Amino acid sequence: MLSYTAPVREIRFLLDEVLDIGRYAELPGFSDVTGDTLDAILVAAAALAQEVLQPINLSGDEEGCTRHADGSVTTPKGFKEAYAQFVEGGWPALSCDPNFGGQGLPQTLSLAVSEMIASANVAFGMYPGLSHGAYSALIHHGAKELQDAYLPKIVSGEWCGTMNLTEPHCGTDLGLLRTKAVPQADGSYKLTGQKIFISAGDHDLSENIIHLVLARIEGAPAGTKGISLFVAPKFLVNADCSLGARNPVTCGKLEEKMGIHANATCVLNYDEAIGWLVGEPGRGLNAMFTMMNEARIAVALQGLALSEVAYQNAAAYAKDRLQGRSLTGPKNTGGPADPIIVHPDVRRLLLDARSFNEGGRALLYWTSLQGDLETRIADEAIHTKAADMMALLTPVLKGYLTDKGFENAVNAQQIYGGHGFIEEWGMSQFVRDARIAMIYEGANGVQAMDLVGRKLAQNGGRSVMTFFAEIDALLAEDANNAELAPFNEGLKASKDRLQKATMWLMQNGMANPDNAGAAATDYLHLFGITGLAFGWRLIAKAALAKKDSSDPFYATKLKTGLYFMQRIVPQGAAHLAKIETGAASLMALTADEF
Repeated sequence: MLSYTAPVREIRFLLDEVLDIGRYAELPGFSDVTGDTLDAILVAAAALAQEVLQPINLSGDEEGCTRHADGSVTTPKGFKEAYAQFVEGGWPALSCDPNFGGQGLPQTLSLAVSEMIASANVAFGMYPGLSHGAYSALIHHGAKELQDAYLPKIVSGEWCGTMNLTEPHCGTDLGLLRTKAVPQADGSYKLTGQKIFISAGDHDLSENIIHLVLARIEGAPAGTKGISLFVAPKFLVNADCSLGARNPVTCGKLEEKMGIHANATCVLNYDEAIGWLVGEPGRGLNAMFTMMNEARIAVALQGLALSEVAYQNAAAYAKDRLQGRSLTGPKNTGGPADPIIVHPDVRRLLLDARSFNEGGRALLYWTSLQGDLETRIADEAIHTKAADMMALLTPVLKGYLTDKGFENAVNAQQIYGGHGFIEEWGMSQFVRDARIAMIYEGANGVQAMDLVGRKLAQNGGRSVMTFFAEIDALLAEDANNAELAPFNEGLKASKDRLQKATMWLMQNGMANPDNAGAAATDYLHLFGITGLAFGWRLIAKAALAKKDSSDPFYATKLKTGLYFMQRIVPQGAAHLAKIETGAASLMALTADEF
């Protein structure tokens, strides 16, 4: 009943015409993502998403994962076979280091593939997504012997990975964690403790699972400075990289969740499990943040991906479902009623989602490209700018794209009316699956506080000033282009509001920290609107370059972008007004008055 069509044309338009990745052909990996090769990769990924993963999405949700008496976990019917196809296609290796068997292609291309997978089956996509996070932590912080032991198998997809942070008594405040690491004579450690909410914590997709675990070395100081990072495989690895004995880390329980039922979210019990230190003692959070920041971009992508597939199905339903007549007279004159697509409020819901999807995709891919430039260009100025943009925009993307992605999934469900509330129609799964994205990898309120409390002040405000300068340069390029005027004006209005809010925070946040806390979510959303307006301005210029084309794709782009500028950008004024009220009314009630 549900369907998904991978937006290959949209992605190709972004990569080729908006971001113009061909100009980076001299950089490592970029020369291989032009022309026929790029088309072949995108088409093959679309086929995997549409023909293999989407058909087992609803059934996977209904069946869920199963924990057995020995603590092992099996995934729903079809998942193991789908993962084997995923591995056979070489998808885990796409953007990984060739020294460990990777293909070395840009992360931006890998992001495009991940979007298709997440739209088709977000629970499935989490398994290889977490593995790539483990890869990143090890390649940046692991000793050579750890890299040689684990990375080739993770890159090939033969082994999967996880990240183990949360404990029953601590989530965001990791300084409270209690998992203990006891040094052994051979240089290893014995890990004892319990971790909860561990996505892909145990399953039957791969031969081994490589856990990245935060723990406190015995005798280390309290708080975050005493936390170290360890690698603890499900099965110990012999010197020749063959599998050895079972490590004493087991799934004690599968969490009973609102959504993502086909992903095994485990309580993992460590009972003197053998682990090895990754990076330096006491620097575990620093190493884990490599994985967490990548995960936050991946979660932002989930918000976009679920908004996209929910929109596609709601739009198809709206064109088919007959209810009532158009306010301006019958449109389906030969039928008993008009399709609900004629009703302005249905169009509002659809266009809110569509304009978000296309603008959000542009900002997300632009940001990912900054990450590729950061790692592939030696020029110090470019490297610094790219790193600043990645650091600044990560909490914006994670918070805004998941907040709005969930909202759009709910609105798509609304278009189905009563059918949207019935499980067999499938729309409720998108809502349930999207809800967790606002919580994990740092709840969105925490992302907002990270943005206003840390990212704005870093390096004397350099990052946000660089972003403003990027917008100013874009506006100056075509300041006299009348056809671009609505997009220039919308972007400028949003940027001006964001700049004003930034100055207000700088002046009032330090004087009263509650002002920063009260403003944080509104500031993040204002930043998100500005970021998407920036994305739409990039899109509009590329679309106008083809305005005389007979292909309606470009005209439709401009119409959708104009909707965003006229109907979404003005919402920023309300966010600014709330920011400027400060914290007084928000903090006025005593705890007893709640």
